[in-house]
Amino acid sequence: MPLSHVVLSSGRSIDLTELRMSSTYGGMLAGYPSKRINDMKVGGLQQEAERAFPSRPVHLVPPSREYPDQTAGVFGPVEVLPPVACIGVFVSTAVAPELDPVLHRSALTVIWFQPVPEVPSGEHTDPALRSIHWEQLAQDYEL
Repeated sequence: MPLSHVVLSSGRSIDLTELRMSSTYGGMLAGYPSKRINDMKVGGLQQEAERAFPSRPVHLVPPSREYPDQTAGVFGPVEVLPPVACIGVFVSTAVAPELDPVLHRSALTVIWFQPVPEVPSGEHTDPALRSIHWEQLAQDYEL
């Protein structure tokens, strides 16, 4: 049974079967969020997803970045990502129309950031997450 059900902007239904959430800046001991730090966090999350789910393609939904009006320090201007980092495994019907719908599904591991720690579902799903181009990104597999 899936954790949630999302309908993409394209109309395709996808099911969230696994979800990992973490604090974007959890464990940050010194300094402040900057472009360089954020790029390293995003890259690290992508590597984590690729290691955790090596048989599935991984897609990053580009995170929003805010620039609060604060004095720049030694690391450059302050740049803030949403506070919750997510890695989710989504499944759906097969992409290739010639595949048997009983024996095949498609899957995609997605990385995204969100403002609160809640499972994306229905109307609570971020528009950027709903705009994934499933047919180009997901991979079919046999059950």
